[in-house]
Amino acid sequence: MTADHTADHTADAPGARTAVVTGAASPRGIGRATALLLASQGWNIGILDIDAVGGKALAEEIAANHNVTAYAVTADVSNEAQVRTAIDELEAALPPLAALANIAGVSSPVPYLELTSDEWHRVINTNLNGVHYVTRRVAESMVRHNYGRIVSISSTSAQRGGGTYSKTPYSVAKAGVIGLTRALARELGPFGITVNAIAPGPINTDIMGGPLTPETRADLIDTLLVNRVGETHDVASAIAYLLSNQSTYITGQTLNVDGGLYMH
Repeated sequence: MTADHTADHTADAPGARTAVVTGAASPRGIGRATALLLASQGWNIGILDIDAVGGKALAEEIAANHNVTAYAVTADVSNEAQVRTAIDELEAALPPLAALANIAGVSSPVPYLELTSDEWHRVINTNLNGVHYVTRRVAESMVRHNYGRIVSISSTSAQRGGGTYSKTPYSVAKAGVIGLTRALARELGPFGITVNAIAPGPINTDIMGGPLTPETRADLIDTLLVNRVGETHDVASAIAYLLSNQSTYITGQTLNVDGGLYMH
């Protein structure tokens, strides 16, 4: 396949572009914050989530509060057949798929020597294979328009070898996301597609083990260079920037949104 370098700018026109967001149904998640922020910026939103009820509710909320179209489909990102069917449905229902935020993921606090094969495969299949399955299908659509923005969520756990809430399989999967990001930036760049990753540090979401207590919040702050734990809007804002036309010269990069954790 060869690239036609004439970009399809209609895919980037306000009201004529769609951002697909995976893992958006969690009430306290990065995906929800990202979908709402992108909708406020004029993106139509395609929601892909294993939670059918939560996904539909978010789509209805977006449609009611923003002048955009929102459409939710149900799929387990670790199931390639479900992913392809869901993206086919989004592509038929919405304007061109111009952006993708791979946010769906699971945590795993199990120590390595207690790890079962089932737990290993559960985490790898969702956090790495799921990113590949969704990206592969959405990239097919982006290539046809010679335009695309892809951002995937990695983690500082990939750089630090795990952390408090997630250990070895999570770290391995999130390191794989960084490698996948770099490889895809090389392969998809000729088609007008940028590919980047974000590595969050401690963010106040359910994936960190539920609402933070004052004690756990204080312990986390001690590991940071800023005097607070991250919130979902911190990551959502970084995703929105990397999906925008303000970042056209950035690709193959991993942006740490971690309050200085990796430096500490």
